[in-house]
Amino acid sequence: MFKSPVFFLASPRSYTSLICAMLGQHPETYGFPELNLLVKDTLTEMVRYYQGKSQFQMHGLLRTVSQLYAGEQTRYSIEMAQRWINRRMRCSTAEVYIELCEKIYPLRGVDKSPAYSAAPSHLHRILQTFPNGYFIHLVRHPRAQGNSVMKAGNEGRFAKMTKAYDYSVDPPVIDPQFKWLQVQKRIIKFCKTVPEEQKLLIRGEELLSDPQVNFGKIAHWLGIEWDNDAFEAVTHPQNSPFASLGPVGAPLGNDGNFLRSTGYKPRPIPSSSLDGSLPWRADGKGFIPEVIQLAHEFGYD
Repeated sequence: MFKSPVFFLASPRSYTSLICAMLGQHPETYGFPELNLLVKDTLTEMVRYYQGKSQFQMHGLLRTVSQLYAGEQTRYSIEMAQRWINRRMRCSTAEVYIELCEKIYPLRGVDKSPAYSAAPSHLHRILQTFPNGYFIHLVRHPRAQGNSVMKAGNEGRFAKMTKAYDYSVDPPVIDPQFKWLQVQKRIIKFCKTVPEEQKLLIRGEELLSDPQVNFGKIAHWLGIEWDNDAFEAVTHPQNSPFASLGPVGAPLGNDGNFLRSTGYKPRPIPSSSLDGSLPWRADGKGFIPEVIQLAHEFGYD
């Protein structure tokens, strides 16, 4: 027996690590690190997919198995988790994910793996595995999100890694707005296949500015309790067993900046503008009309 998880779908650098950890601290939920399970059909395919430089994408699964089956995260429990994975190499990723959901029952899992929004096949595999799953389309203003992308890594390294380019100019230039637009359109298209009662669109800035009201809306949508104890738990994401760097063998499993500073600090989030030039472009260009239109549809000025 298990409860279908909650999946956050978003562009990278959209508060997903913090917000997922916060919701995952609710007494009726379990906040996973980045599992990345459903990017492939079988566990063998997933392990092969994340070989070499991408091996760190397995850290979230290793830490989860370590915590759930050993009750701790140490070098030795991570080795146990690797053996756990090895014994299930012939299983589908759906079977493995359901096994984890059964392990945490009666809690409901919460997952924000960025890889899920990277391809339509990943998204549809989620819905096929969990037809009763819940999907939160989490958005962030494209200017603030773009600034965050450009600050991640030296000289736009993260933007380059995610292929956040404007290919309409020669040579192409780094511009996160195009990747933001691509991911949002992909999520929107997928969400059209999801029943209305199983999807929710929410602005990250709004959620973090007033967590009592907005996490309350999410709780009501999920059909879970919302009282002072739940609110207190949600505002302490640092209490998660995954809210810090992990042991040797699996130090990551989430955004590195989040793992080094996991607390929630109540603060007003400054508004961003859709007008004017973009700080990451040397040619003085601003947002393209399609980005502005979609941002307006999300409620941004």
